[in-house]
Amino acid sequence: MAVTRYLSRSVVMLFAIGLLISSGCSSSKPAATTATTLVTEGYAKAEKMYEKKDYDGAALTLESLLVTSRATALEDHVLFLLGQTYYHSGQYLLSADIFTRLLKQVPSTQYARTAQFMIAKSHEKLSPHFELDQQETVKAIDQFALFIDQFPVTDSAKISSDVETYRELLKINPDNSTYKQRYAMATAEFGKIDSLKYAEKAIPVLREKLAKNAYFIARQYVQLRKYKAAVIFYDEVIKRYSETVYVPHAWAGKIDALMKRKKWFEAGQALDQYLQLYPDKHRDMKGAREKITQNLKNN
Repeated sequence: MAVTRYLSRSVVMLFAIGLLISSGCSSSKPAATTATTLVTEGYAKAEKMYEKKDYDGAALTLESLLVTSRATALEDHVLFLLGQTYYHSGQYLLSADIFTRLLKQVPSTQYARTAQFMIAKSHEKLSPHFELDQQETVKAIDQFALFIDQFPVTDSAKISSDVETYRELLKINPDNSTYKQRYAMATAEFGKIDSLKYAEKAIPVLREKLAKNAYFIARQYVQLRKYKAAVIFYDEVIKRYSETVYVPHAWAGKIDALMKRKKWFEAGQALDQYLQLYPDKHRDMKGAREKITQNLKNN
């Protein structure tokens, strides 16, 4: 009897342990599924909010998915949509940060090209009035240059031609699947041309702002009668932003500042260089030439 009772108790205990193990295993599988489902559902919810321009709601939803979406198929989707959400809500510092994070966390992402472009555009938006610190302007230039370097468009003329060709072919045969596919591909490539052109146009505008900033600082030093400092900033305009409209003004300002410092020899050299670059300015600089020549004779 004792042996029978012992065996019965053993069977009951083994059955109970089996139930615990099976319940533990079964509960772990739904947990993993639930986490994936939550990310999927949360992302879908954020997408709808974004489409309705509810950027605050979309951002809150996407922020809650940043941890749970790591190392999942939706990781780069979550980061990209969050970056776009921040950008369109005017939070450009956050958008630049998130797009940068996307490229670091998922370097092989399909959004790499657009993310790099949006980093540059975010810094461009943060670029302040020319009188203020231009750190963000410099960052925007660097990021646009990086975009152009990393994502060039090899043959823009061919792409434009392909778009037009397949557009016309679809008018003739709108149901042709090959035409549809190639038109979509050509259109996508054409979109790349637009962003590349934007970047190429943005850089000169931003450099013009940097030149204006340096020229403005030089003028401020002139007003303070700190002519040596003024010459340093005039030189910055001349050497670093030679393609901008502020260069001839910087040359004239440099010559004037050197004359005020009684640096007659340096002023004469600067005047010679200025007139070589702008020979039509001889009449305007006649008085400066005479003053420099007279003081060089006296010394």
